[in-house]
Amino acid sequence: MSPDRARLRSAVFLATGVLALPALAACSSQDEAGSPTAGQDVAPAARDLVADGGTMNWAVDALPETLNSFQSDADAGTSRVAGAVLPSMFRLDAHGRAQQNTDFLESAKVVEHEPKQVVLYKLNQQAVWSDGREIGADDFAAQQRALSGKDSAYWTARNAGYDRIEKVERGENNLEVRVTFNKPYADWRSLFSPLYPKEVMGTPDSFNDGARRKLKVSAGPFAVQDFDSKADEVTLVRNPRWWGRPAKLSKLVLHEVPRDERAAALAAGKVDLAEIDAPEARRISSAGRDRGAQGPLSHGPEAQLTPAKALRSWAIANGSDEEAADSEQQAREKTHKAIKKYATEQTGLRGYTVRKSLEPAYTQLALNGTEGPLADDRVRRAVARALDRDELAKAVLSPLGLPAEPVGSHLALAGQQAYADNSGALGDQDTTEARALLADAGWTPGGPLKEPKGKTAGSEAGAKKAKADSDSDADSDSDSDAGEDSGDDGSYTVGEDDQKASGDQKPGGSGTSVLAPAPAAAYQQAALTRQAASFTAHREADKEKKKGPDGHAKKHAEKRAEKPAEKHSDKQAAKGGAPGAYAPKGTAAPATPAAGGPMAKDGKPLTLRFVLPSGEGSESLRTVADRISRMLEKIGVRTETAKVADDSYFKDHIASGQYDLALYSWPASAFPATDARPIFAKPVPAADGSLNVEQNYTRVGTDHIDQLFDQAMGELDEDESRALVKKADARIWAEAGSIPLYQRPQLMAARTNLANAGAFGFQSPNFEDMGFLKPGAKPSGNPAAK
Repeated sequence: MSPDRARLRSAVFLATGVLALPALAACSSQDEAGSPTAGQDVAPAARDLVADGGTMNWAVDALPETLNSFQSDADAGTSRVAGAVLPSMFRLDAHGRAQQNTDFLESAKVVEHEPKQVVLYKLNQQAVWSDGREIGADDFAAQQRALSGKDSAYWTARNAGYDRIEKVERGENNLEVRVTFNKPYADWRSLFSPLYPKEVMGTPDSFNDGARRKLKVSAGPFAVQDFDSKADEVTLVRNPRWWGRPAKLSKLVLHEVPRDERAAALAAGKVDLAEIDAPEARRISSAGRDRGAQGPLSHGPEAQLTPAKALRSWAIANGSDEEAADSEQQAREKTHKAIKKYATEQTGLRGYTVRKSLEPAYTQLALNGTEGPLADDRVRRAVARALDRDELAKAVLSPLGLPAEPVGSHLALAGQQAYADNSGALGDQDTTEARALLADAGWTPGGPLKEPKGKTAGSEAGAKKAKADSDSDADSDSDSDAGEDSGDDGSYTVGEDDQKASGDQKPGGSGTSVLAPAPAAAYQQAALTRQAASFTAHREADKEKKKGPDGHAKKHAEKRAEKPAEKHSDKQAAKGGAPGAYAPKGTAAPATPAAGGPMAKDGKPLTLRFVLPSGEGSESLRTVADRISRMLEKIGVRTETAKVADDSYFKDHIASGQYDLALYSWPASAFPATDARPIFAKPVPAADGSLNVEQNYTRVGTDHIDQLFDQAMGELDEDESRALVKKADARIWAEAGSIPLYQRPQLMAARTNLANAGAFGFQSPNFEDMGFLKPGAKPSGNPAAK
């Protein structure tokens, strides 16, 4: 697994607020993938403008548990170190596409297809390990043996691709490596990145324990000098045997800085680069605006102290009630210290700027299809079609000044070769269709309900009906301004106000007319299957007509400009929608009491448990969840919110299947046929009777999706392989186990004079180009070539 792939898929990104440099030319209009939704933001500067020397301190959430990228506890820190100190045959460009790394490769290509696939690597003749030994075929062979899966003594996390290799041989010399596969492998470029020396891969003992806290031999612009667990830092220094562009920095130090301490660390000047959350980004932006300003700050604890509050506080502190006066005086002293601390930190934050882009990862709504209402695919599709994904993307990204476009694929992001907007295989937001799907599944509006105990998502949000009515037009802050709960017991049940407002209408009374559902679930499933299967044909037929010279950007601009009345027809056609995928038009369904009335079956309301992390960095996530709950309310679906500790959110709830709805993120890989298969593989029973879900935590999958992944993985025609990946994605949409929402924001705090570093977007960092600008120099463009 390459450092880029490990960075893109190292376990699941929790959606709680969780990497070079020249941008490539824009994709042509013939490229369906279009351009990345947001470019990278790294303050690019020519190398001659960057000073030689200096130490860059980079804040990380945690020090890596291991420096071996192929072990189960490898993480983002592992990938960051590996990218700076180890060979990588291919690296990701600004579009998230694998490109040959000329520092290590002269060429790499498939030289034989029959009778077996053979890839020939020709290595850079200057490429050597830090001990002076040339990088060669013996290193490739040792890595393949360790990762083949044939020797259980190697504690490997995953063997994808390496298990398809039959043999690794030396070519005409040790700088030529011939790799023969026993089965065709489309993602062969994913292999040997990073490449470890044979000293690490040669034996199980050295693999398991030899590279956890040290790397005696490396080959990159930097080398590991020290791994200090007590000081919570890993120090990298220049590699004196590096043959490429010499590193500008003398040292690169990774510091462990918890998120809640990051603003203070920045203000104190302890770090030069740090990933931050939205509140810290706002503070840094405010600090820049406040430079030279006089008087009290318009934000922070002092801004909360209004004249009325100050007068009341003074009156109590100087009043006749001594106990109250003492208490108030202590509170005043505490407030004064907080104001002083905040102002001091703001002064320190003026030396930083916020660099922002979008991460190569997307946040999704996961629907657990194991049991309960969501085991019925009609209910899952109803939930999916209740969502206004445009609104959800805007709620998170627009306040940050980032492009707010919903993600159209589970397997790639805009700009990547495998990307295509396949959401048409499921359908756009349509409340009427969603309620019809629920009716077909046996959920009927109104009727006697057995009220569940406890609070629902509505009570967690504290939302009034007036808020729900206007949520689609509210800004991103509206969700935190909800009113007080109502009801004798202080709880608020989603949908309850709708029934009261409608005069307690009964089934069969005058209500909203909806389209009837399909006669049976089989009809809906067959229609969606046909729609997904026909998606590629529709897309190819419409591609030239729908896309102009601006490619991706024009398509989304046209989509936003469509009238609501055209949304259900024209937009679906543009996304590959097929007739017959929805409830038959003109067939009346039973009248409902009112739009948004609760759905019930057997006297029980349709209620889904929405599990969310409770940490301070989860505000935007909870905003999204609250909006989703309101959208579901409109189709009669209740949600009960369960807020759990961050450290148990994934392990104890997502991975174990203890949820109905959840929000978490998946990375987008340059090799989706390999990396995404375990995420969407059909769960199978294990020998002990349990369910083997691999990484498919929604538990929703089909044999056909698995077959499409397998076919894509073994197809050496790159265009055909990508076409199979797109077909698999359309099928995943149709199953409605997970609904991609938006690309995750990437916010980085960087010193104003730090160049060639920041929000990297898709592209792999060029560690050798990072550094501090010379006095008087300003970012001026891409780093110069060698």
